[in-house]
Amino acid sequence: QVQLVESGGGSVQAGGSLRLSCVASGYTYSNYCMGWFRQAPGKEREGVAGIDTRGVPTYYADSVKGRFTVSRDNGKNTLDLHMNSLSAEDTGMYYCAARYRGWGSCSTLWEAHFGYWGQGTQVTVSS
Repeated sequence: QVQLVESGGGSVQAGGSLRLSCVASGYTYSNYCMGWFRQAPGKEREGVAGIDTRGVPTYYADSVKGRFTVSRDNGKNTLDLHMNSLSAEDTGMYYCAARYRGWGSCSTLWEAHFGYWGQGTQVTVSS
């Protein structure tokens, strides 16, 4: 069965960095767009970063551009999110997700388009 397992979350002070990782199994990883989403307390889940099947292009929410970097390794079925200059506004549960590339461009980070989801990893940034 399909599994997406995130890791790397934790607590960090504002200005710090974290690297999140996601390991995928149970499907042909290289055929899927991958994305990172987050959900802050009391807010809806939002798309943070996306990446096409071959690792480029990548897509970012305006709020994280220049601070976050998404990458993937199709040989290892992994997805990473490097997060720098973190602020309290980045606090939330972070999820990796997958959607089939054959359904269209990877450029949209719409939650409804992603069919596979991990359980999430918590990121807490203290100011």
